Amino acid sequence: MAEASDDSIPRMGLASMTPLEHQISGIRDLVPEAVSESGLDFEVLRRALTGGEDTGPERFGLSWPGKAESLRAMQEPSVGSLAPMPSKSVKWAETGNVLVEGDNLEVLKLLQRSYHGAVKLIYIDPPYNTGKEFIYPDNFREGLQDYLRYSGQADSDGSRLVANADARGRYHSNWLSMMLPRLSLSRNLLRPDGAIFVTIDDNEVHHLRSLMSEVFGEENFVANIVWQKKYAVSNDDPGIAPMHDHILGY
Repeated sequence: MAEASDDSIPRMGLASMTPLEHQISGIRDLVPEAVSESGLDFEVLRRALTGGEDTGPERFGLSWPGKAESLRAMQEPSVGSLAPMPSKSVKWAETGNVLVEGDNLEVLKLLQRSYHGAVKLIYIDPPYNTGKEFIYPDNFREGLQDYLRYSGQADSDGSRLVANADARGRYHSNWLSMMLPRLSLSRNLLRPDGAIFVTIDDNEVHHLRSLMSEVFGEENFVANIVWQKKYAVSNDDPGIAPMHDHILGY
């Protein structure tokens, strides 16, 4: 009996699934005539969604410089992999928990294949964009090697860290460009009955709510949970003391 050649063994692609693949798959289920071998026919899709009515160029939504670039960064597949570490784990064979350490955008892409539509709850505590702790790269297409350089774990040749100071022209835009791909990838991980909660302060709460309404749907807004973070006024407080932060739930 002849042995099967290596060509007969199915091979799994190493690149992570992209959000675009999931979106087109969903569109194909709902509007099959809009998807062909050549790709997505936006005119057919527009007619299907508007009943054939002509729609003008004006639309309500959140826009900022760099939004298109951040969306392209989200679509780029990750070619990294998650390495198991039994020696640093507790009860490796019995545990039902997983702790993943790495750049969050890279990890979110890698989790798409195994956990798409399976997560019940997501909680995020992102940088509040106060101009101090939020350090970002000029290019939002962060990959694993970029993360290693930015975090000082590899040669920093060709990379520079920039504090997102209020004086910079794209102060809010840079922060939104960082948040958009991470929220969109998180949405893909949620179950239909899943929920996400994101903490934020007064500095970006209005922008974050607009962004989350765009990503998760305004109709899925649950509440803005206001919580008291301090109970005493300090000498550094200007005028009215900032005593509260927010948790946006969708």
